[in-house]
Amino acid sequence: MPRQARLEIPGVPLHITQRGVNRCAIFLDDEDRRHYLRLLGESAASHGLRIHTYVLMGNHVHLLVSSDESGKVSLAMRQLGQAYVTAFNRRHRRSGTLWEGRFKSCLVDSDGYLLTAYRYIELNPVRTAMVERPEHHHWSSVRANLALCEDSLVTPHACFIELGTTPLARAEAYRTWLKQGVSDDELIAIRQHLQQERVFGSKRFQAMAAKTLGRPVSVRRPGRPARAENQPEGI
Repeated sequence: MPRQARLEIPGVPLHITQRGVNRCAIFLDDEDRRHYLRLLGESAASHGLRIHTYVLMGNHVHLLVSSDESGKVSLAMRQLGQAYVTAFNRRHRRSGTLWEGRFKSCLVDSDGYLLTAYRYIELNPVRTAMVERPEHHHWSSVRANLALCEDSLVTPHACFIELGTTPLARAEAYRTWLKQGVSDDELIAIRQHLQQERVFGSKRFQAMAAKTLGRPVSVRRPGRPARAENQPEGI
């Protein structure tokens, strides 16, 4: 049976995660990380992707991207994944797959949900106790979003730009947002939507996406399906 097409709508951000097979390390040193980011930039440029946030962890990555054309995200991720595995295997004298199947992704509603995805991604190193503060992790977009450095990979989303009238004002507002942390409900919701590759957003946004894509887009709950009017929102 053919694979189901990705949930992609032009202009709507996608939260992406990709893991190493059997949770193995996908970066062995900083040269691996630098090379991945180089390839990410090349792939994004080739396919017209805007990268809003990213974080490189030990055995997985998170990205928040958008594109004005359906299908471009999948093409970009294929180019990136194949090129990185080839280089990684050659450099570390190994063979075979590196990724745990296809990458996971979910569409993200810009209204009230996108900045939650921003925060979830950039607080990953803090949640796993890799660092005490997000800006101490140098392999993410957080330092650029906090106006601590320039990062050519990062294109702020319109929702991020609305945080303030200047880069410093946006950075201060975003720092306050990060300090609030991610609630348990938000963690569960984001992980469920990623795992099931659904639409993380309001009921209204999910209805729009379902109509546009012609397929279900809400998280499947355990047990018998609830009646439509009783379906809960993303968070």
